[in-house]
Amino acid sequence: MTDTLIAIISIFIGILGALLLSVFKKKYSMGFTGNTIAGIFGSIFFIKIFGRLGFDPISIMKTGEVNYALFAINMAVSLVGGAIGLLVTKLIVTKMNQKK
Repeated sequence: MTDTLIAIISIFIGILGALLLSVFKKKYSMGFTGNTIAGIFGSIFFIKIFGRLGFDPISIMKTGEVNYALFAINMAVSLVGGAIGLLVTKLIVTKMNQKK
């Protein structure tokens, strides 16, 4: 695997996290496209912030072999990041649509 492939897989896992949240909690759904976009940005945001702890794609491939423990942590953070990205996006949209 390469660093780029790990990053792409991570983004898809973030999308999956947002879509799974929308399936289980219908009130947070913003449609397929909205959920997908929120999952992408949530995943990227969380990996950029928490990846500095040592589970970014470059660290996973540092030895030339895949470090599966770091890869699993990366995927878990991406999944949670996608779901939280959807939550935050839905809260912002709800606040902006409130009438004063």
